[in-house]
Formats: sequence, C-alpha cells, structure tokens
Amino acid sequence: MSKAIFQRVKATEPLLTYLKTGGSGNQICPRICRKDVAGRRSFSVTYCLLSKAPPQRKANQVIDIPGLERITYAERMHYVPGLSKPTFPHWRRDWHDPYHYYGPKCEEMPLHKDTPCYIFTQRTSILEGVRQALWLSKSKLIQGLPVQILSLAEDPANQIENQDQRVQEAIRHSRFWDTTEVRPRRDQFCPTLLKDLLHLCGTLQTKHPSLSKRMLAQNYSLSTYWNRDADLFQVRGKNGMLLNSASPVPVVAGKEEVKSTEDYILESFYPISPTIDLQCTRVYQEKSHTGFGEGYPYPHAHTLFFSEAGDAGPMMKPEQIRAKMIMFSFGNALARAHALYGVGAPPQRPNRIQRG
Repeated sequence: MSKAIFQRVKATEPLLTYLKTGGSGNQICPRICRKDVAGRRSFSVTYCLLSKAPPQRKANQVIDIPGLERITYAERMHYVPGLSKPTFPHWRRDWHDPYHYYGPKCEEMPLHKDTPCYIFTQRTSILEGVRQALWLSKSKLIQGLPVQILSLAEDPANQIENQDQRVQEAIRHSRFWDTTEVRPRRDQFCPTLLKDLLHLCGTLQTKHPSLSKRMLAQNYSLSTYWNRDADLFQVRGKNGMLLNSASPVPVVAGKEEVKSTEDYILESFYPISPTIDLQCTRVYQEKSHTGFGEGYPYPHAHTLFFSEAGDAGPMMKPEQIRAKMIMFSFGNALARAHALYGVGAPPQRPNRIQRG
C-alpha cells in the first residue's frame, strides 16, 4: 500500500466504528462518530454528510431611467465588455409542449374571483374539531342515538342467526385470513371488515326486502357550497364509502324539534377564526354536484362510512375525524337538496343521512 493511500484510510478511520452483535454469526454495522468529523475528516467521505447547499443567486434588477437609452451588444450578437446586457421579449412556442408549459397567473385565470372561498377536503384537519364543524355547518349536536334506531337494534326480530359468532368470523377474516402480514394496516382491514358486516346485514333481506334496494359507492367526488355570514365555504373531494338507497331515510326529528333549534346559540371559540385550517383560494367554481349522474337508481344517501386512513393517508385525532364526519354528512345532504330544489330555494322536506 502506497503512502498516499495509507494516509487516506487513516484519515477516515475515526469516522466509522464497528459494532459486533452476538449470535451464531458476527454482523458488522458502521456508525458515524460526528465528534471526530470536526477535527479530522476526509472530504470525499463527509462532504455529502455535512455540506450545505450553495446559496441561490439573486437576479440582477434592471433599472430603466426615462430619457436614457442603454447601449447593448444585441446587434453584434456576442458579448462585448463595457456594453450592457440586452433584454429580449419572452419567446413563446407556436405549439403545445407539455414539458415546457407555464401556467397563467392566478389573476389571469377565468375562474378567478375577488371573494375568497374556504374549502374543506378529505385531508383537512381543523383545529377545534367538532365545535368548529358545528359552527361551519350551523348544526346542533345531540348526544346519543335516536329512539327509533335503538328500538330497531333491541328488537329480537332484527337479530341475525348466530350473530356473535358470525361477527367474530368477520373480524378474523379481515385481520388474519385476508392478509399474509403479521399486523395488517388499517387501510387494508377496515374496508374488508366493513364489507363483511354489510354482507351480514344483507342476509336480512328475507325479513326486510328494502335492503335489496341499496348500493355501496366508493371513490365518488362530492362538491357543494354555501354562505355563512359574509364568507363562502365549500366541501368537495373524495370521502368515505356511501351507502345509497332507492328510498329516503325515515324522519328522525319532528318539525317542532327542528324549529326549536332556531334560537340555539352556537358555541364560540374566539379568538380563533372559524376559517382556520381551511384551504383559502380565489380560483374556484361555485358548483354543487352529488357525484352521481342523472337517472342513478339509488338517488338517496343512506349512510356514510369513514375509516381511519392509517399508513396510506394523514393520521387524525378522533376529534378531527368526527369533525370530518359532520362536514361531509352535511355536504352530502346539502348537495342533494340543491339537486332536488335548486340552489337558494328552501327545501320542502328535510334531507337525512347517517354516518358511521
């Protein structure tokens, strides 16, 4: 080994320490000692670890003085010392090149508006959670399940044969039989468990024929908007799985109960703004669409199912997940009211939707 190579290896020696693990075989794991890097290091080894990115150059500002004409080297077609650099108009291609496309500015877009719009999407995690969702949708929270649903659940005629055993088999199918992983991810076993439980509910079609007139929809896109005071809000994008029905959900709250909420004062969270964590944009379209085309045989929304995103999406706290449930349930009901009665017209009958 030559002297130069020996000195190079010796210079990098303090950077690596070797740890031997016990067992049948020895395993060598390199570990960097950052204390020795500052004193003695090899630039070929540590440059990529401790180097900083070069500072970005600032573009020189061209100052135009009225009445004075700059002398440039544009006519000579080459650089001339002492002459200023010419400025040429921006060259635009006569053809569409997707690799060199520059979009227009926000102010030049046809959908640009002066009034901002605050958008709630699937990835929105609002700070105040349920309180903020109730203020945005102008809703009142009532604890507990309605009496009608509790009576249906307690009725022995609505029980499935060997219900506990079949539910446990559905859990085993989603957690063990449907995957080869030791611990399946939430975005994998939650949809499987939901479909298995809905399949169990579908076995009651002989007792309740209306269960056959339902369809589970996934990856549909919702879009709706409304005004709250002087602000414009939108709920749009893809959300959970929606169970549609050919008939609307039965009435849960009577007219007197709904009318009694007119004087209800919503809880305030001042000094936090109600629009916090919402996407603010000035390029938008006031569009209301349920995500389904005209003539869809299941036009009524029955139940909206949500599952925690897990590893595939942003992790949310339970408070933020419940707020997302409220916002998208309100958005689905509002979009169907716009489709039935028009935008701005008072609905003749309330639209109802469940969430789970």
